[in-house]
Amino acid sequence: MELRDDRGIAVIGGGLAGAVLAWRLTRMGHPVTVLTGGATVARDATAVSGGLVRAFETDPMAARAAALSLAELRADAGLRELAGYREFGSSYLLPPGSTEAAIRPVLDLVAELLPGCAELMDAAGLKAFRGLPPGTLAVVEPAAGCLSPARLRAGLLAAVEAVGGTVRAEAVTALAPDGELRTAAGGGERFRAVVVAAGPWTPRLLRSWGLPDQGLRAKQIQYTLGSASQLPPGLGAFVDETSGLYGRPDGPHRMLLGLPTDRWDLDPGAITPLPELSAQVAACAAERLGLADWPGPDARTATAADCWAPPDGPGGLLLRRLLPHGPLFTFTGGTGGAAKTVLANSRDAATALAEAFPAS
Repeated sequence: MELRDDRGIAVIGGGLAGAVLAWRLTRMGHPVTVLTGGATVARDATAVSGGLVRAFETDPMAARAAALSLAELRADAGLRELAGYREFGSSYLLPPGSTEAAIRPVLDLVAELLPGCAELMDAAGLKAFRGLPPGTLAVVEPAAGCLSPARLRAGLLAAVEAVGGTVRAEAVTALAPDGELRTAAGGGERFRAVVVAAGPWTPRLLRSWGLPDQGLRAKQIQYTLGSASQLPPGLGAFVDETSGLYGRPDGPHRMLLGLPTDRWDLDPGAITPLPELSAQVAACAAERLGLADWPGPDARTATAADCWAPPDGPGGLLLRRLLPHGPLFTFTGGTGGAAKTVLANSRDAATALAEAFPAS
């Protein structure tokens, strides 16, 4: 078959991470081809993500990325509109045993990047929560909220095409170490660089192409959208590390709530809901938030998967070189929270790629 040489950059994966990275690269003058994989987009993490956005994270690297991402979002009205951004505040209840001394360096970092955005307080002052362990601390951010990852993805992929980039709903069937790839549509193409940003599909795809999977793992994520007769006053987005519960408002009398799963290394295209987890979420919502009648008869459970990086290396959404000195990379590992950090992480990744492969 004829091999088409292309001096641009290919992004394999049409989720939020791939879309934002492709958008960054086109703005830097790089010809970009995005291969979305076709129908898988309908069931990916971007399509069902809760889209929580805040500046604070307990990990300093993640906090830096989250604060820079929120700063960019707040400064760009067009980006906020594209993302469907809504602001209703955020509370992060820290794990039992957390101290101000331990968390202060991260708070100082966040304050330097986004002054005045976060405040540490005794969680007993948060009247929305019940039964918290004595001494629980919380980081409160009035100017936080959520965005729609699916809406932002669609808008940025359209922006990529508007400036001459290519978006193709094709699955990649083979990827060689020199940047040559083949798709289900047939034919071969060689790119200057190839970035696999396929979220939870990344480790399976890499193994199917005979490439190392970097220790990346797919994990199920699940939450429930439901209604209650009355929500706790002042409850915005939150993470409660004392129980594992997380959530955000989803309109009047409606809440999105979830708990982490322990289901690893699954097929991202064949995920089924975990009824026992839904029951645990409902019980936790009643105990911690007093939502005895949540989720109600109109409840909907959303499931997907996301990609986790190995615990013995840098975590989070990062550009990782796949082979020494080669043109292959991955851009994944968002651990279910890439919406918070993707703007800053994609800027770092695009800058690194632009330095390694200058636009001609």
